[in-house]
Amino acid sequence: MTGAGVEGTQAVGGAVDEAAARRREQRGWYWYDWANSVYSTTVLTVFLGPYLTSVTTAAADAHGLVHPLGIPVRAGSFYPYTVSLSLLLSVLAMPLAGAVADRTGRKKPLLGCCAYTGAAATAGMFFLGGDRYLLGGALLILANVSFVVSTMLYNSFLPQIATPEERDAVSSRGWAFGYAAGALVLLANLALYGAHDSFGLSAGAAVRICLASAGLWWGVFSVIPLRRLRDRRTAAAGAPGAAGGASLAQGWRQLAETLRGMRRHPLTLSFLLAYLVYNDGVQTVITQASVYGSEELGLDQSTLIVAVLLVQVLAAAGALLMGRLARRYGAQRTILASLAAWTLTVAAGYVLPARAPVWFFALAAGIGLVLGGSQALSRSLFSQLVPRGREAEYFSAYEISDRGVSWLGPLVFGVTYQLTGSYRDAIVSLVAFFLIGFVLLARVPVGRAIAAAGNPVPDRI
Repeated sequence: MTGAGVEGTQAVGGAVDEAAARRREQRGWYWYDWANSVYSTTVLTVFLGPYLTSVTTAAADAHGLVHPLGIPVRAGSFYPYTVSLSLLLSVLAMPLAGAVADRTGRKKPLLGCCAYTGAAATAGMFFLGGDRYLLGGALLILANVSFVVSTMLYNSFLPQIATPEERDAVSSRGWAFGYAAGALVLLANLALYGAHDSFGLSAGAAVRICLASAGLWWGVFSVIPLRRLRDRRTAAAGAPGAAGGASLAQGWRQLAETLRGMRRHPLTLSFLLAYLVYNDGVQTVITQASVYGSEELGLDQSTLIVAVLLVQVLAAAGALLMGRLARRYGAQRTILASLAAWTLTVAAGYVLPARAPVWFFALAAGIGLVLGGSQALSRSLFSQLVPRGREAEYFSAYEISDRGVSWLGPLVFGVTYQLTGSYRDAIVSLVAFFLIGFVLLARVPVGRAIAAAGNPVPDRI
């Protein structure tokens, strides 16, 4: 065999080995969605809010007030205030974590630190009882900040483990893994809670076991991605003084540089603006649908729980389906189609008859089918717009656009209800987020944006 033939064979063999290693990392990456999505579903969506509110109420004085740090707070407001504080702290922490991760090249240890801090705080919720509302608030803040920052770091691996052509499918599979895990554990937790008497447990003890199980699940399954993902050195990580005791100060300087640098990529910022708008609508529908179902439609708790499970199952299937559609039609077109579907689904919610669970389940099915796909494809499309070597920093901005203004949709929902006294008017007001987001996203020349970021432009976008 000639020298050229040997070199060609070695090149092909190297490419095959690289592809196999990349697939192994991708399979490991999926498991972090499987690990941490249970926290979002079991803890935040279902159990912690009502339980922590009951613990806070037990600690309240005769006027219904508690006094964290000497500040008078109504017992019913403690949980939402704590969630808001955790999101504010997350917004402050993410850019620093992203800058340090890119600067030091040690993204995986940071991911592990956040994952196990959050898992430990969640497992510690088993000890919430009596009037320990301050413990609950502290654990919620620690778990939520860890969850948000770890998600940012996890997302920033996507451009490194998948080629541009693979990212829609890889991101969609990750979301599907997460929704499947959320549905599986939630089903088990609800079975335990519903039959707590037969297990000799009080309702409170059953809730505490459910909360702790989410933390244990998060911790156990985080082992898989942490074993399979690899850190990669970047130009920033190789700079003098990138590691060591000065890395935090350099991280702050790198953050300032990131914010200045993002102005040099206005098309990336245009996508972030569109995502900020339509994702705020998505998050508000998720958080307010149960309120709409109970207060406006008169549905009971069991109906709402079944609807949450239905959303989880169909969101997993929807993420995979829309990943396939993106391969055929492009991610941008598929996201735009999902926003049109969101608009029709929310508008249909306006005319749902009261006390008709079947129609509410139909609405939940519509939400589930577009929920996972719109989120997964937004993540993969943004990964194409990130300059190489700046993934963690840019994904911190992406997560900030996800978390940092999540108050806007609920504010519109609340103000509309206050002005009209109708939850139907409040839910239909969210259509504006999807319509405006559609227009903003349609105006982004995605091909030019990808090229401007210095990345290869896929055949279909």
